[in-house]
Amino acid sequence: MGKRDDLIVRYADDLKNKCGLTPDMDLLTKVTIGCGPSIYNADSATVAATQPAEIATVKNNFLIKKLGLKDSPELDSAINAVLTTYGQSERNKYRAVVYYMLTKHFGKEADYG
Repeated sequence: MGKRDDLIVRYADDLKNKCGLTPDMDLLTKVTIGCGPSIYNADSATVAATQPAEIATVKNNFLIKKLGLKDSPELDSAINAVLTTYGQSERNKYRAVVYYMLTKHFGKEADYG
């Protein structure tokens, strides 16, 4: 297995054990690939949930640009819900896992068709 495959296994483990979700491995793989090289950098591979600028990046670059959603308070609510599901005390919130949960939340799996 390559490094990306190892990371996908780690992300699936987080979804199962930290978020209580059974991952759709095909979708998780596509979301991970969509994250590009950011998954290999320790800083960009995670979402700094306590930093407003980071939350704005998730909202603008992923929800609005990638998933094509309109800016609304619902986007902020969804991000908060996903971060809560991941666990407030969980220090490393992987970007691919957060993006996966947001994709599922908004029913946008087809965007990764």
